[in-house]
Amino acid sequence: MSETQALPRFSAPAGEIIGWRDGDVLRATNIPYARARRFQPPERLTRCETPIEATHWAPASPQRTMQAFTRLLGASPNNMAQQEDCTRLSICLPARPATTPRPVMVWIHGGSYVFGAGDLPIHDPKPLVSEQDVVTVSITYRLGIFGFVGGTFQGKTNQEEAKAQGATGDRPANLGLLDMIAALRWISDNIATFGGDPDNVTLFGESAGGDAIAHLMTADETRGLFHRAILQSAPLGITPGRHGMHTAMARAAESLNERSSLKACLDAQHRVEKIGQRYLPGGLMPFGVQFGQPPLPPLDQRHAALEKRAPHCDLLIGHNVDEAELFMPEVEPLQGLFGLPVIGARLRSGLSQRITRHLYSRPAERFARRHAEAGGCVWRYRLNWGSGRAARGACHSIDLALLFAGWAEWQHAGIVEGMTEQELERSGCQLRALWARFARGGTLEDEGAIEGVVEWERVTPS
Repeated sequence: MSETQALPRFSAPAGEIIGWRDGDVLRATNIPYARARRFQPPERLTRCETPIEATHWAPASPQRTMQAFTRLLGASPNNMAQQEDCTRLSICLPARPATTPRPVMVWIHGGSYVFGAGDLPIHDPKPLVSEQDVVTVSITYRLGIFGFVGGTFQGKTNQEEAKAQGATGDRPANLGLLDMIAALRWISDNIATFGGDPDNVTLFGESAGGDAIAHLMTADETRGLFHRAILQSAPLGITPGRHGMHTAMARAAESLNERSSLKACLDAQHRVEKIGQRYLPGGLMPFGVQFGQPPLPPLDQRHAALEKRAPHCDLLIGHNVDEAELFMPEVEPLQGLFGLPVIGARLRSGLSQRITRHLYSRPAERFARRHAEAGGCVWRYRLNWGSGRAARGACHSIDLALLFAGWAEWQHAGIVEGMTEQELERSGCQLRALWARFARGGTLEDEGAIEGVVEWERVTPS
């Protein structure tokens, strides 16, 4: 038998897919779920008549280097292939046979909508799959200038100038979000071939990934495509009041077109980001979704859309207790204040707690309360692993070290400095079991805790 013949094959509606074996799991990686032309919505693919070789990691969306996050997370998409047509997904499933379809957990990575990739090594779902008997799907989608800038050109003059430079008129917004929906449709059509249950799909995502899931819950196009959601450290406090910012960012990107070089696009992204940051406190996350642009309703209809979805989507939502500690040492203008005797530490702690409450904790609490009052089943969690022990406490993104990959990939990450391999493996196994239990049945105890890791409680209507 040749090497190709020995590889696992999956006869899916999308075509015959050749995967690969990785110890006690099977993988099918770098599967195209749509075609992505620059600045255009994703296009549905027809069945592929030749075998799809799903044996390499999916490429990342083109992106700028972010040295701070590379240092803190111990990984960088710059070590991966990058290409604009990055609408790919990767599937991981247990190698052992199953008697019934397995729950499906779909990972949507974070990174402020400008950074990251579905197949980033620190996002490897192998421990979750092998321990918890689930099928995972990791989605890569367009980022930054390619996925989250667009909308109507402002004014006839600007429109004419943009067209004269090669732009083609009004440019769709929310392309990265549309990519995710295209991926969910592919999963709904094909996941049964991989032993997954298309009627038991849980989305889980961290930071911008969690934020994206919250917005997917408002989109009519996602009905029936997922049934549960886990929102990890979603910055829900930055959603309102961004229309003027999006308009200015779209205007600054108007001159780009399909003939612009990749370097020109990434250089423009830097300029567009700087413009967006002027509108935000601290310049936080200017790239993101736009309400009132497909597939999202207008902002004033957002809550009605979420209320409509609530009874049909079980929800687990929460934050890490020291979220903002990831960012505090990176804010250079404040380091002098933080270094002042006695008062400096208090200023830093107070600001860190305030940012965590404003961006993560209170918005998550409000989101959970509305979900419960609309008839949805919802639990809130607070993750405290590393608080008071890791270099930056239970900071933003530290939950990823517990859910994915393991010590070999995470030992060089700045956020886990101070924690041991034994602590990571033990606590990671516990958190993975909790996440999978929710994905499997959509329910947890009314109150519960894993000491030193996480605590949760059910949210009920007031």
